[in-house]
Amino acid sequence: MPHEVLKTDLPLDNHRTGKVRDLYDTTGPNGGARLVLVATDRISAFDVIMANGVAGRGVVLTQISKFWFDYFADRVENHVLSTDPADLPSLTTEQREQLNGRLTIGRKTKVVPIECVVRGYLAGSGWKEYQENQTVCGIELPAGLKQCDQLAAPIFTPATKAESGHDENISFHEACEIAGESLMTQLRELSVDIYTAARDYAAERGIIIADTKFEFGLPTAGDGPPILIDEALTPDSSRFWPA
Repeated sequence: MPHEVLKTDLPLDNHRTGKVRDLYDTTGPNGGARLVLVATDRISAFDVIMANGVAGRGVVLTQISKFWFDYFADRVENHVLSTDPADLPSLTTEQREQLNGRLTIGRKTKVVPIECVVRGYLAGSGWKEYQENQTVCGIELPAGLKQCDQLAAPIFTPATKAESGHDENISFHEACEIAGESLMTQLRELSVDIYTAARDYAAERGIIIADTKFEFGLPTAGDGPPILIDEALTPDSSRFWPA
């Protein structure tokens, strides 16, 4: 049985920990800045990191993200440069083995400070807000919807990015005030497009993707299109239901 990987201690710069991932900084062969993400087996629920994890969980999260990054490569750029531990030459053989399947080496970006949430069904915080005022992030919805009902079309419901604690749902107008209207309009269209394609792909395989969350970055130098970063369509960032 594989052992849980709950933390890492690699000989890389600027080690910090998220709820599930350990992050480091490194440089590529040409001296460019890179971000190292290691998906551990930690479990976070309701903003609490559990004492125990699930062995192999980080590998599953990484491989699901890799699938979707590859699947959507013709629609949106992503941050992935490598998933091969051999591209980190300062690591020992044991450390490389620990990272097999759970490593992402990515481009560093200027992170857009907005969570790009797309909802195809009325659940979670969206359902809670709908019960109060029949809206979700300022979008008016028809009366009489029930929890987990499918929406007539996917809706874009942004949220602020919280370093700790809960993200806060905001309106599209508020997101534009934070990140700019032109960029947010582009991210809204891109997010809904990706979600819709993933929803259809999953539906053909007996899975409902009720909603999901994307994160984007911008090139650190010069102009360029938004870059899909972090993770994509995993059970940590999405609701999956049996069809």
